Formats: sequence, C-alpha cells, structure tokens
Amino acid sequence: MYKAVTKDVEVSVETFYQETASNPEAGKYVFAYRILIENHSEFTIKLLRRHWHIIDGNGQLSEVDGEGVIGQQPIIEPEQKHEYVSGCELQTEMGKMYGTYLMEKQIDGTTFEVEIPEFVMIVPYRLN
Repeated sequence: MYKAVTKDVEVSVETFYQETASNPEAGKYVFAYRILIENHSEFTIKLLRRHWHIIDGNGQLSEVDGEGVIGQQPIIEPEQKHEYVSGCELQTEMGKMYGTYLMEKQIDGTTFEVEIPEFVMIVPYRLN
C-alpha cells in the first residue's frame, strides 16, 4: 500500500490488475485502485477537485483534471474516512500514477492541496 500525509489528511492507495477486463494482445491493460482518504485534522473538509499524472511503461504522460472523484465531492468530518474505487487503462504492462486533491476547509472556505502518493500498476507476471 502507498501512503502520503499532507496537512493531517492521509491518502492511501492499493492497486489491482483487472485481468478479465484487459486484452494484452490489443495493448489494453486495465487496473483498479482503491483510495482511502482519512481526515486527521480538526476541520471538516470537502474534496473539490483531483489532478492526476499517469505515466505508462513507455514514459508517455497524460493528465486528468476534474471535479471531485467518481462523480462525488465528498465531505469528510474530522477523524472520518472516505473510500472509493476507480480505474485506469494503460497500453503497457506497467505504469504509475500520482497527483493532488484540492480540498476546502468547510469552516472558512480556504483551499489547500493534498498529495496523492505515487503508486505503481504492474501486471502480476512481470513481478517474477
């Protein structure tokens, strides 16, 4: 598991290769990732936006920027958690992702960025 803590907000990531959704002969490798966001601060926060950097095994970079996560802008109370699962399709057997969330303190509307740790996606047979 990959973890990062920014301003008392912890982000953990776990990845899974989706063999049945992948088609290696066609250069399609599908990965899922589970993200857990834990608010260890004293403030209620809202996840406004996400910004991803996705790099495949050939070094090809793509970026994804948008509101919320999986169609939601979760509000996370102090000492509470938010978990979601999403996915990524690569054209190579391995790649990596990292990024940031834009959070808003609900008490005063100030915003701050939270690091999403860099994590690796790799087909299991490449680990041997």
